[in-house]
Amino acid sequence: MEVEDDLDDPERLIQCPYNKQHQIRACRFPYHLVKCRKSHPEVAKLLATCPFNARHLVPRADLVDHISKCRDKGFIEHDIAHCSSGFQRDEVNAVSTWQAPPCDEDWETELLEQPNSPFVWGMTNSGINSCSVSSGQKNYLPSSVRAPESSPYAASWKD
Repeated sequence: MEVEDDLDDPERLIQCPYNKQHQIRACRFPYHLVKCRKSHPEVAKLLATCPFNARHLVPRADLVDHISKCRDKGFIEHDIAHCSSGFQRDEVNAVSTWQAPPCDEDWETELLEQPNSPFVWGMTNSGINSCSVSSGQKNYLPSSVRAPESSPYAASWKD
C-alpha cells in the first residue's frame, strides 16, 4: 500500500488504465485520461468510472468491489454526515432580515424632464438641441483630452 504523503505528491507516476506503457505524473493524469480515452475507445468501453473519484477507472466487473474499498468514499460519507448535522442545517435555513433601502431615483421622470437632445461625449445637454450644435458650447473635458470632431462610424455610402 502507498504512503499517504506519496498519494498527495503531484510528481508521482501513475499508470494509465488505457495503455499500461503510459506512466503519467499525477498532476497531468486527469488531462491524460481524457486524451487517452479518445485514442482507445475499445478499452474505454470495458472500464467503468468510480462514482467517488473520476480518476479511478476499473474493469466494469470489478466496480462493485472497488466502490466498497475506495478510499475516496470516506471523504464523501464524511461530508454527507457533516452537512446533515443540525448546525449546518440551521445555517442554510437562516433567513436574512436585510432589506434594501428605499430608492429615491425615478428614471422615468428624469427621462421626461430632459430635453430631446442627442448625447455628445464631453458636452453638457444645456446648449444642444436635436437640429444643430452651436460652436460656443462649454467643453468639460480635461485640457489633455479633446472631443472627436466626427463619428468614427461614418457610413461609406454617404461619402
